[in-house]
Formats: sequence, structure tokens, C-alpha cells
Amino acid sequence: MEKQFATIWESIADSIGDSPAVTQGTVTRTWSEYEQRASRLASALVDAGLQPQSKVGLYLYNSNEYLEAQFATFKFRGVPVNVNYRYLDEELLYLLDNSDAEALFFHSSLGDRVARVVDRLPKLKLLVEVSDDGEHHVVTAIPYNTLLADYDPMPRITRDEDDIYMLYTGGTTGMPKGVMYQMGSLVEGFVNGGLAFIGMTPPAEISQLGTTVRDAHASGIRPITIPGCPIMHGTGMWIGAMMPQSGGAHVITLQKRSFDAHEMFQVVQEKKATLAVVVGDSFVKPMIRALDEATAKGTPYDASSLKMIASSGVMWTSEVKEALLDRIEHVVLLDAMGSSEGSMGTSISMKGLPPKTAKFAVAPTTKVFTDDDREVQPGSGEIGKVAAGGAVPLGYYKDPEKSSKTFRTINGVRYSFPGDMATVEADGSLTLLGRGSQVINSGGEKIFPEEVEEAVKRVEGVLDCLVVGIDDEKFGQAVTAVASLSPGAKVEEAAIIANVKTQLAGYKAPKRVVFVTQIPRAPNGKADYKTARDMAIAGLA
Repeated sequence: MEKQFATIWESIADSIGDSPAVTQGTVTRTWSEYEQRASRLASALVDAGLQPQSKVGLYLYNSNEYLEAQFATFKFRGVPVNVNYRYLDEELLYLLDNSDAEALFFHSSLGDRVARVVDRLPKLKLLVEVSDDGEHHVVTAIPYNTLLADYDPMPRITRDEDDIYMLYTGGTTGMPKGVMYQMGSLVEGFVNGGLAFIGMTPPAEISQLGTTVRDAHASGIRPITIPGCPIMHGTGMWIGAMMPQSGGAHVITLQKRSFDAHEMFQVVQEKKATLAVVVGDSFVKPMIRALDEATAKGTPYDASSLKMIASSGVMWTSEVKEALLDRIEHVVLLDAMGSSEGSMGTSISMKGLPPKTAKFAVAPTTKVFTDDDREVQPGSGEIGKVAAGGAVPLGYYKDPEKSSKTFRTINGVRYSFPGDMATVEADGSLTLLGRGSQVINSGGEKIFPEEVEEAVKRVEGVLDCLVVGIDDEKFGQAVTAVASLSPGAKVEEAAIIANVKTQLAGYKAPKRVVFVTQIPRAPNGKADYKTARDMAIAGLA
């Protein structure tokens, strides 16, 4: 049996067909239903002219339909493309064009944006609208349920392990890039790591996976996961859905469009969830408040089923971990160090085991190198770039220049360099220091200053601008613009923020604007971000 997500999920559906696979609200699909619905969608995609390695955009909120459409894409050997549902017109246009998307699934409430760009996307052969009480905005789109009704399931096929899997992430230029993985190696990692992650022993052979999952379910090991964060991002999709699904998990997506900690704990209590997946402090602080509020009302949440709360993509501070463990004493906290470009290490915290911020046990394939490719020695205090080995991506889609800089070979071993800086402690663990670039991490969303700077500079009256991240209790980092104005111009902070929100997704817009006489730049025009950050802090004091 080949190592392909569709193939292993088909084997799981054959083994535990009556078990729940996906749920949102009152709608649950068993593994058999999940597989059959994906097969019908796959038939529609093939009938529209899509072929192996064709790209399918998923412009959807967390939902059963997101996971079904992704499964359908894998079935015909297509490549699902994660599209940030916060993207506005030009961002959406760029990503669908850059990815060469030939089909697009979208929620009705996002249809107005699709309608405004679809005429500029000649490669699109099929538009599929998922109803969410939004208005129908795209005349040429076919309703999701119509496809399910009109098509028979696609016959199962043999698939190629050399197919690519792609996940879009941001690049240092401010534009997202598709990180390409070889399917076979990724699936192998997800099966071996994923099953161990949810308490199962991986089979010796991939062909035995269905039997392994059936036996685990019979013995009472039935993982139930809640991705509290968006599944359009790697943390939610990989840790919250795809890895657990490789062990026959039941994936429950929340109904509200923004994270509601009360909703999460209500679902944990009702469905007896075993795993919740979040993104650092910006998710966990509301969880702590929700637990305290419920307790104060005399109706504390029953979180006894939770075995693990996992986080990735942003630093998770020790103080917040401790506060959560004070309230759910039995749970294990997993802090994963990684990015779309590769996994590098983990940090485990439990009650009685003092959690530490940004201290990680590394995978055997993870190294830290200096700028001249010397390996940083444990306990040396030297700062270097984190390099992830193992299942290293093939590169960035249609960007060989960026690929050559991020994915490099040292001493005959290929590594991914996502940009994280770290020191190596005497015990071999890593202390993560942050990104070497100026990437801002606000609430788990990676925001690239250059993109926001250009948007601010488009505001009439703004002469120049740099954008930095300032420490913030709620967001981790708050996007802050440092701007200078043209002589005689009068521009209000609120006007700049409002204007940027018409150009970019709202989360990218500055939370604050600090006005200065002159933007700090070197004689060659290179931005001096350190000074700009100091200016921002001083201006906000």
C-alpha cells in the first residue's frame, strides 16, 4: 500500500467505518460517510478536467467540508492549497494565481471577494460554494451539496508516493510561498509520529494501518481532537487534524468564526475530547479565563477527558503554561517548535515539571549552525540558525531562489533553515531566541513588515514607514507602524489603520501608529528596524 493520505484514510474507513470521523455542531460524518463524500467530490473534480498534481484552493473556515474537500483532492492525486480566509481581493488573487489553482472551494460569506477576482483567474475550471448563510455571489459556482448529489464515488486508484503535498506559508518578501513536500516521506512521518502522538503503536508496515487502528479502537484508544486554531494553518491542520486522522481520530471543528474558549470547553465536556490544539498565549489566556468564569458561576467545566493540549507556531510562555496546569492538573502540555518548512523539537510540561519558555528538546536531525556553517556546540553560548533535517521539503513552489537559501546541504546532509535563531544548552536542548528576520507573530499569524509598510505608504500624506512588532499581552506581538509624513500633511492614526484594512486582511493592519520626523534608514536605504522599534516603544510610553 502506497504512502498517500487518501490511501491510508481509505484503509481506515474500511476498518472503522461506523466510527465518527468529522463533526461540526450537530453534523457528524462516520468514516464511511467521510470517505464516500470525498469520493463523490473527487469525481466532480476529475470531471471538471483536473488531473494528478492539479491544485485545489480551499478558501474555507474550519468545517467538515474543508476536511472532505481536502480528502477529495488527495483521492485524485491533486494538491490542496490552503487559502487564508482573512485574505482580501488582491491577496486572494495572488495566492490562487501563484499556486496555479484549477478549482476553488469557498464559503458563501467569502463569495463577494471571489466574485471580484474570478475573471482574472483563467486557470480556474470549477468553483464550489459551501453554504454558510452567506449570499451567493458567484454565478458560475456550483453548490457543494449539488456536487455530492450529482456524482457517483470515484473508483479507488493507485497513487504515486512522489506526488507533492504543499502548504502555503509566508515568505520574507511578504508574499506567501508554497512549501512542497514529497508525499511518501511526509505520510510516513505523520503515521509514525502521529500514532505515537495519540497513544498508538505504529505498525511495522503501512499496509497494516487499518488493522492497527481497528485494534486500538477495540481496546478503548479513540482519539477525539479539537483544532481550536484555523485548520488553514499548519498547526491546526497537521497537529489538530491530519496526524490524528492517520490514527482514525474523530476531528471536531468549532462553529464560531473566532476562537471562543467557552465553546471549546463545552465541546470538550460534551464529546470527551482527548486533544485540543491551539497557538500559544493568545489562545490559552482566554481558556484560563473561561475556566475561571465557569468555576465562579458554580458550573465548572469537566475537562477530565483531555490528555493533551498542544501548541505550535509561536512561543508559549511558562507563566501561562503554569496557570493552565493549575486549573487542569492532569493534562500534558506539548509545545512544538517548528514551521511549515520543518519540525525541529518539542517541549513537554506537566504539573510538577516546571515549564520553561522557548526551551526545547530537539529531534536527532535538528542542528544549529553559525553563518559560516559551523555546528554550534552545546553550552558554548553561541547563537546560530536552527536547521531541521529529516523529511526536508523539496522547496518553495515556483521560487528556486528562495528555495536555495532556505533548503541547503551541509556536510552531505540536507536541512531546512526557517529563520529561527537559538542557542544550544549544555544538555543539548535549544533555547529559541526568535526569527532572524523581522517577521511579526501576532496571535499566531505571521505578518511581514514589508507588505504592511507598502500599504501604509499608500495612504495620502504618509512619506515613509517601517513596521515592527511590539510585545503585547493579548497578541504576543502587536503590529506597530512608525511613520513620517510629507511636509504640511495631517494624517490621523485611525485613518491610516482604516485605510490599511481596505488593502490587507485586518489582522495585518497596525494596532498603533507612532509618528516621527524621519524614518531610521542607513545611507543605502536599508531599514534600521532596531531603532524603529525603540522609537515605537518611546512613542507609546
